[in-house]
Amino acid sequence: MNDNANTRRSCLMLISSLVIVGTIGAFRRYIPLSSPMLAFFRGLVGAACLLLFTALRRKGRRQAIPRRKLLGLALNGVFLGLNWILLFEAYNCTTIAKATLCYYLQPTIVLLLSPLVFHERLTPKKLLCAAVALAGMVFVSGVLDADAARPDGLRGILLGLGAACFYALVVMLNKKLDGVDAYDKTIVQLASAAVVLIPYLLLTEGFSALRTLDARAALLLAVVCVVHTGVVYALYFGSMAGLRAQTISVLSYIDPVVALLVSAVFLLEPMSVLSGVGAALILGSAFVSEYEPRSAG
Repeated sequence: MNDNANTRRSCLMLISSLVIVGTIGAFRRYIPLSSPMLAFFRGLVGAACLLLFTALRRKGRRQAIPRRKLLGLALNGVFLGLNWILLFEAYNCTTIAKATLCYYLQPTIVLLLSPLVFHERLTPKKLLCAAVALAGMVFVSGVLDADAARPDGLRGILLGLGAACFYALVVMLNKKLDGVDAYDKTIVQLASAAVVLIPYLLLTEGFSALRTLDARAALLLAVVCVVHTGVVYALYFGSMAGLRAQTISVLSYIDPVVALLVSAVFLLEPMSVLSGVGAALILGSAFVSEYEPRSAG
């Protein structure tokens, strides 16, 4: 396969994974399980799918992960599980669009923490982008319009921001845990997210809610676990080798745009003018912060 064909294939894989992820909020709305239960099954089934995928894809023995990095990945799995729980709850409390936009402050959180964690210098451009993103968050939150009076809406905003904070921890810790295959990293993290939730679920709600699922809900749960997790991660990581980092960064904005379209077009969720302005500020600032023009020659 020539380079152009490989790049097109990688682009298609990445775009497909991001479009699928952008629809997860709508699926969550119709699955009558608690957020911890949904996160548990997503981690369990997603890890099993990726394990099967890598077993079929590879030949020979799997490379051992050093114990220290294994513990770090397990901790990251806990952060990932908490991130899912908060995001799923945010979908329940506010619109898909608002929950997604709050969640998409994660790049800004990483940006602001990078001087402390990675000793990276914040340029004036990045500081300005962070300020614009935070201003956009004020618009999206609804404090400037009628949504400010809705306790559930505010709770959804805070849950979305909490999910963004935990995903920022996942991203930053993954950067520290280099030298491990991306698929192996993800398998450990997904499995860890599921394992740590077992005691919590047994002590709180148990698994009796599964008996109440009808055929449609069971199918939607299977789609979220297999397609939105296993297939998405396989496509996402499979596309990495054939694309430049800049291309990946630019295409990553497909995910929130799809979520906004699903919210407005399919779920008919309202979005005020101020929220629309906030969406443009958050996504635009994140794009400008990451975009670096290619140098001539």
